[in-house]
Amino acid sequence: MSGNYGKVYLVGSGPGDPELLTLKARRLIDNAEVIVYDQLPGKAILGSMPESAEKIDVGKYAGNHTLTQSEINEVLVRKAKEGKMVVRLKGGDPYVFGRGGEEAEVLVAEGIEFEIVPGITSAIAVPAYAGIPVTHRESTSMVTFITGHEDPTKEESGLDWETLAKFDGTIVIFMGVKMLRRNTEELMKYGKDPKTSVAVIEKGTRPDQRVTVGTLENIADLAEERKVKAPAITVVGDVVNLHAVLGEQITGTEF
Repeated sequence: MSGNYGKVYLVGSGPGDPELLTLKARRLIDNAEVIVYDQLPGKAILGSMPESAEKIDVGKYAGNHTLTQSEINEVLVRKAKEGKMVVRLKGGDPYVFGRGGEEAEVLVAEGIEFEIVPGITSAIAVPAYAGIPVTHRESTSMVTFITGHEDPTKEESGLDWETLAKFDGTIVIFMGVKMLRRNTEELMKYGKDPKTSVAVIEKGTRPDQRVTVGTLENIADLAEERKVKAPAITVVGDVVNLHAVLGEQITGTEF
């Protein structure tokens, strides 16, 4: 590694509630020379970025990406080679469907020092704020995370819908709003009970969080009626029924 290069921190900002930002993430953001960000961290966290930092918006507005991943990689490399302390600010956790692994590989190849700063993944936090524990001793002891929108350049899907339909546990789907109907139809096609409970949680852990609850057979229609938009997490399984019992958690400081 060159002694003249800076360092890149791949920072997970958590699901959106600024109080769920880790202490380490907060410190790095406050001291960054360059912050490369998209919209997934949410307005509260993005609004707290220091004026002293160079801020580079790389897009990702509800699926509309301003820069490609290759272009984002180039920005990270260029700024690090300028000797800057760079924070790549991501929603959730960098290594959970956050493309952090791809960016880390590029940094290694370029001889640039980097560090991963884990964040609270939305797969757990968003359902929790909606009153949905992803595991429950009386409902399920298993949970799996999948992406609802795969890399369009892949020749074949990496999702085994037949296996997922037989999975007797909670399924948490990231980035699945646009493909919600297809995803639910795939599960039912391979034998998942159409009456299986489903929740779609928009902007989870944030003040404008919204929860839509239905079943595999009607959730796509309900989501269209309510004009559900990304970012959102979809939860499939019996634990969704606890939403009616546990209620929603309101975001905000209490002291």
